[in-house]
Amino acid sequence: MTDFSLQLYSARNFPLLEPALQKLAALGYTQVEPFGGQFGDPAGLAAMIKASGLTAPTAHIGLDMLKDTAKTIDIAGTVGIKTIYCPAIPKEARSQDEKHWEVLAETLAGLANTYNKAGLGFGWHNHDFEFVPTSSGKLPMNIILDNAPTLEWEVDVAWLVKGKQTPDAWFGKYGSRISAIHVKDLAAPGQNANEDGWADVGYGTLDWQQLYSSIKAKTKAKYFVMEHDNPSDFERFASRSIATVKKWK
Repeated sequence: MTDFSLQLYSARNFPLLEPALQKLAALGYTQVEPFGGQFGDPAGLAAMIKASGLTAPTAHIGLDMLKDTAKTIDIAGTVGIKTIYCPAIPKEARSQDEKHWEVLAETLAGLANTYNKAGLGFGWHNHDFEFVPTSSGKLPMNIILDNAPTLEWEVDVAWLVKGKQTPDAWFGKYGSRISAIHVKDLAAPGQNANEDGWADVGYGTLDWQQLYSSIKAKTKAKYFVMEHDNPSDFERFASRSIATVKKWK
C-alpha cells in the first residue's frame, strides 16, 4: 500500500491547520507536505504534525529561503523533512532566454550539492511554464534537468498536461530523477470555474489508474502527494481524493 501525502497549500484558505491535520490522519493519509509560509515556527509545526500521527518527509520551500541553506537545513531537521522541492519562480523571473534557465539550473545544482551533503534530497516541482519553448526552441524543463544532473524532480502531472505534454514520455526519459508525484486532476473544459478548473482526484479528465501504473513502472517516485490548487471544500477534496487512490492496484 502506497503512503499518500497531501500538499498543505491545498488547505491555505482553511486557516485552522490542526483540525485539518487530524482530519487527514482520520481519512488515511500518513504524510503531509508543508510549504514555505508554514515554517515560521518549525518546532510548533513539527509538534502539530506529530500529534496528528502524520509525518512530513517532503516540503516546498521557495528559492530565496533555500539560499539560506543553514536555516533551511535546520528547519528540515526540526520538522523531519527528508527531501525539499523548490516549487516555482515568480512570473517576472520567467524568460524565453535560454541563458536565463541555464543560470537557474546552475543555482539549483549548487543548492542540490549543499543539501545532498547534509543528507537531504533536493529537487524541482514543475508548473506549466517550464514547457513554454525558449527563443532557441529548447524547453526550460529540459534545460533545468540536463544542467543540474543531481536535481530530483517532483512531477506535477496535471501541470505537465496543462503544458501540452505527454506524461509517459517524461516518465520514460527522466524516470530515475523522479522522486515524487503531485497527484491532482483537471476538470473538464468549462467545469469547476470556481475552483480554477481543477478537480478532486478521480473526478476530472486524467486517467490516474493508467498514470499510476506508468509511474510505478518507469520512475523512482516514492512520494505521492495529493493537491488541489483551489478547492472550495477542503474536506471534500481530501476525502474524495484518497478514496480514489485507495482503489489503485
